[in-house]
Amino acid sequence: MHVFWRRGYAATSMQDLAQATGVLRGSLYNAYGDKQSIFLLAFARYRQRYIASVRACMAANDPAVALRDYFGYVIASMSEPVLQPDDALSAPTRGCLTTKIATDETAMNEALRNALRGMLEGLAEVLEQRLSAPDALARLKLPPKDAARLIVTFTRGNVVMERIYHAPAELQATADALIKVLLSED
Repeated sequence: MHVFWRRGYAATSMQDLAQATGVLRGSLYNAYGDKQSIFLLAFARYRQRYIASVRACMAANDPAVALRDYFGYVIASMSEPVLQPDDALSAPTRGCLTTKIATDETAMNEALRNALRGMLEGLAEVLEQRLSAPDALARLKLPPKDAARLIVTFTRGNVVMERIYHAPAELQATADALIKVLLSED
């Protein structure tokens, strides 16, 4: 997963995966088939962990706090450096695995698109569930499904802004503005 995250789908070779896992390339082919199969397995694991983390960070009783915690988690996740042995100080941020793969023109076959859709739809489902709770419904200015879709789309744009500006505080300020747009005052 980290190799795909760092290099992107197209730039990752079976040799890169063999080197990262410590498994011979032939053994990887025998066990998993091909690069796409390995990616899909790694991405499924990433999706499961990411969705579970999002669900956990949205547990606050106050919907504004739940959304702020969600955005804080997303921003922190995408702002982490991609560390390689020799670049701890100059490491770029890792961004978002989903967005990185989605913007890779060579990675857009149906199986990969379905995996990416599944991630975004799973994320929207968690957001919609939280925004459908009575405490959120009382303050939400949009139907929960529309708000969830807007938030998912917003976070994809935030990924791009992070890649350009590397300014987590600015991203959080923008997220706070969206929360004000979505929720009426208590």
